[in-house]
Amino acid sequence: MNRTIRATVCSVAVTGLAFGLSSCSEAVDQVDKAVDETYEVTYEVTGKNIDSIEFHGGGGKAMEPKIESVAKPELPWKKTVTLRGIMPAAVIPVAADPEGSQITCKIIHKGKVLEEQSADGLVAAGGCTAESPITG
Repeated sequence: MNRTIRATVCSVAVTGLAFGLSSCSEAVDQVDKAVDETYEVTYEVTGKNIDSIEFHGGGGKAMEPKIESVAKPELPWKKTVTLRGIMPAAVIPVAADPEGSQITCKIIHKGKVLEEQSADGLVAAGGCTAESPITG
């Protein structure tokens, strides 16, 4: 009797382990797919007296994206980039002008505005950051 109980417990444990590993494997597959999936966003910046624009351009790692920069951009400024996985979309225009400045930035994905911010003053930094649409 003791041997039968032990065999049954071992059988149940092995079956449970197999099911557990199967669902763990499926979760890992979903994360891998999300990390490798790409998406496009368009950054738009308008205003006056903007000195520079920094943005995530798609390079680097998901949590350490490469920052690209444009000095003295012609306004309105627009750039479409391809990002990967959970990498957030981000654009940061910066202005410092004694006459004052104005900044508005937008992040657009498939025609929908994910984020929009504005700032003005002598020194202004209006940044937009949006969560990856792949994660939501």
